[in-house]
Amino acid sequence: MCGIVGITQGRAAESVEPLLATLAHRGPDGMGVWQNGHHTFGHTRLSIIDLEGGAQPMSDSEGCRCIAFNGEIYNHRQLKQSLGGDFRTQSDTEAILGLARTAAPREWVLRLDGMFAFALADGPHLVLARDPLGIKPLYVGQVWGATAFASELKVLSGRAENITEFPPGHVFHPRTGLERYYHLPAAGGDVSDADGARAGLRERLEAAVRKRLIADVPVGVFLSGGLDSSLIAALARRRKDPLDTFSVCMADGADRPLARQVAEFLGSRHHERLYDLREVIEILPEVIYYLESFDCSLVRSALPNYLLAELAAEHVKVALSGEGADELFAGYEYLQAMDDEALDAELLQITGALHNTNLQRCDRMSMAHGLEVRVPFLDVQMVDYAFRIATGLKRCGPERTGKWILRKAAEDLLPPNIVWRKKSKFAAGSGLGDKMADFAGRGISDSQFAREREIADGVFLRSKEELLYYRLFKHMYPSDDLLPLVGRSRSV
Repeated sequence: MCGIVGITQGRAAESVEPLLATLAHRGPDGMGVWQNGHHTFGHTRLSIIDLEGGAQPMSDSEGCRCIAFNGEIYNHRQLKQSLGGDFRTQSDTEAILGLARTAAPREWVLRLDGMFAFALADGPHLVLARDPLGIKPLYVGQVWGATAFASELKVLSGRAENITEFPPGHVFHPRTGLERYYHLPAAGGDVSDADGARAGLRERLEAAVRKRLIADVPVGVFLSGGLDSSLIAALARRRKDPLDTFSVCMADGADRPLARQVAEFLGSRHHERLYDLREVIEILPEVIYYLESFDCSLVRSALPNYLLAELAAEHVKVALSGEGADELFAGYEYLQAMDDEALDAELLQITGALHNTNLQRCDRMSMAHGLEVRVPFLDVQMVDYAFRIATGLKRCGPERTGKWILRKAAEDLLPPNIVWRKKSKFAAGSGLGDKMADFAGRGISDSQFAREREIADGVFLRSKEELLYYRLFKHMYPSDDLLPLVGRSRSV
């Protein structure tokens, strides 16, 4: 996991180096700059694979190509074996350089199994690509007429024009333009047998967890005591001993005893941190700076997530998370009133929007502390299979229980009260709940909210709490051009 930045304008190192410093939090283990007559790339490194030999930007053995890469390629060993020849490092980055010699980018990027955003200099050409769901971030803009790219908005804000988010599941080459290589599957529902769906789900999730335990550094698991994180922890514990698990909570938070219960049940080495409202208010500006959003639901969940990542980074360099399960298996409460057709459409919508909502929080809060987070539920094979499962298996029974098939897949791995626990958002379960809304309500009057809630033509803030976050966001990121890049959560 790393930070990347670059510009397509000759020898522009003097412009890239100060931008690279803005991303130092993403890569505390190293920093490098590469340039030729066409491009300048910068890279900050968080060392996960091949700690000694994986420095970037990385050139191929012929010196024809160079890459600045952020992410992890889980099948890099298989790719190298299929490519043959000698590789100078054990890193996953070099596998991408090897693929780049084989075909047009749209063809070989399909072979990458992982999370990634990268820039590849292929002679005078700049190739950009991002993973299917946008787990890793990438933004592009114009600086002095040249194309610039970076991992985070804060690098380009105030320096570049026409800033856009590079779309997930796309690759760009100057000869072919922007091409989409991955589409979320239509919700076909051809897997309708409960036993078959349960078995297929478990098989793919176990494989996804197994891949994400591969690292040359310590790996742990975020554990809230909810179904999603507990299931990931249970599968990881089968393959890792000891396993470190991490949770944060207020003293009266509902998650605290349940996370402890799961950790004891699994026999993990559990780490817990308590926080209070005073601490949350103190870190709020820092959280919004790193998060690059004012969306109410996102900020509210980012606050404990920031503290969780800080805790985990004291012990491990990689953590697994349960992100994505609610979107794939209908976990949110607001989904329960929808009919099947509307639910199918909504699940596709919110899964496709993860790149600038929950995945943005996941990336920014972890990377603020130099921690890599991996998300097994969003393995592409897992995602594709989830959309094949009939809607009636995701939301089932007289109470229309959300994530029903996922719960069935967890029944032999976890205590029943964890398997069938009602959905609780992370902020609520950790004890924060509506405390930030109450805090904002005491500081913002009704007249102030009425006056300030329209932030663009037809775009409105949804609460005083969101106005509080928006004020801080605008102080740090004053350009109105960034507003279209801020994702808005549908589950509020």
